[in-house]
Amino acid sequence: PHRASPSEVKAYAQQPKALREFYGEVSGMDRAFGKLRDALGTLGIRDNTLLWYCSDNGALPRVGSTGGLRGNKGKVYEGGLLVPAILEWPRKLPQPRTTTMRCSTCDLYPTLLEIAGVRLSGQPPLDGVSLVKLIEGRASSNQRTSGMGFWDYPAKGISTPSAKWMADLLAAQQAGRDLPAHESSQRAAKLPEQPFSSDQFPGHAAWIDGDWKLHRIADQRGRVKWELYDLAQDRVEAKNVYVENGPREQQMRGQLEAWLRSVVGSLNGDDYTRRSR
Repeated sequence: PHRASPSEVKAYAQQPKALREFYGEVSGMDRAFGKLRDALGTLGIRDNTLLWYCSDNGALPRVGSTGGLRGNKGKVYEGGLLVPAILEWPRKLPQPRTTTMRCSTCDLYPTLLEIAGVRLSGQPPLDGVSLVKLIEGRASSNQRTSGMGFWDYPAKGISTPSAKWMADLLAAQQAGRDLPAHESSQRAAKLPEQPFSSDQFPGHAAWIDGDWKLHRIADQRGRVKWELYDLAQDRVEAKNVYVENGPREQQMRGQLEAWLRSVVGSLNGDDYTRRSR
């Protein structure tokens, strides 16, 4: 549920209740970020501190905005994927600038590893790439070393009754305690009892390579439909150009299916040296 503090809701008194709470939460988050940035300045470390903000994936249907893009949260079209990201690092980014390079939250981890100068032995395969060259202005606006995959797998998710959980957490903290880890967290690293299939990929997947985006949509009977969009010319994914782009479609199809197999391998534990069930 969206529940803003009463002080933040006042500014949106003329809005419907759902938007009052939603906008109030956004204002509250902005205020909290302001306190954080002010404190970094007081400590004298703001210039060389990297703040990296990124929204959750996709816009909610009733209170969020996709900017006119197709789909909403939970969908693989751009309205369900594309989100704002803001980086502040005065020492490395002295002047404001924007980029059109397509990036992913998977890129945060390898980027921070490189910034910190960390090299890990036995690092499992990563989907993300380091964005240090982009941050330092040494990469062009659309240059990326690898494509990006997305997959909405048709499986039931984990219920997250946030109102109850937050109330339970508050009560525990007021009593000087903490909550035990949720069962879903305790089981998060457990390998599946039945390995996932490496040749059947149900659900909706997509592969983005530069400005091109290929969709693979499998229905409940396993029948697959393909869609291809040129995002540079068609940001709203309205014109499917799959048929007239045979060579590009074949190349991207191979990349997407290879990525899907790699995801299944990760889920089944093939990327890790220790296997336990």
